[in-house]
Amino acid sequence: MSELTITLLRLGYLVLLWAFVLSAISVLRRDLYGTKIVNRRRPGAAKAPAAPPPPPAGADRAAPIPRRDVGPRRLVVTQGPLRGTTVPLSGSQILIGRAPSCTLVLDDDYSSSRHARIFSQDGQWMVEDLGSTNGTFLGRERVQGPTVVQAGSQVRVGQSTLELQR
Repeated sequence: MSELTITLLRLGYLVLLWAFVLSAISVLRRDLYGTKIVNRRRPGAAKAPAAPPPPPAGADRAAPIPRRDVGPRRLVVTQGPLRGTTVPLSGSQILIGRAPSCTLVLDDDYSSSRHARIFSQDGQWMVEDLGSTNGTFLGRERVQGPTVVQAGSQVRVGQSTLELQR
């Protein structure tokens, strides 16, 4: 082999070694300082409640509007570092954990990266532990599989307590 080939192999090996060292440092930095929590709401962008649509012409205004039982509409963090945080309940699932890809990102050493999920099934809200180390609790009971959550029930994930509210 020529001297030029050996020099290029040495430089390639050196670049590869530095890439490995820098990636190891970035992983250590991320573990020490945690993930950055990003505020997803813009300041001052509070939504005003939408005005109800006008009744159709000729409709009887004195007729009572039948009221159906409305299920929970939001997930509220009642205890923990993110106390007061509200996540609206839509048809999609809510992932809870430390990973930045989760819907509710917890900055908590006692929660897993993908700790639990809350989802709607057959008109009911369910909570499911996703194999976390410290478990998910509904009241004082540890969640073993998908479990129905009623409005007002407390779900504990790590150091945070969550509640489904109307």
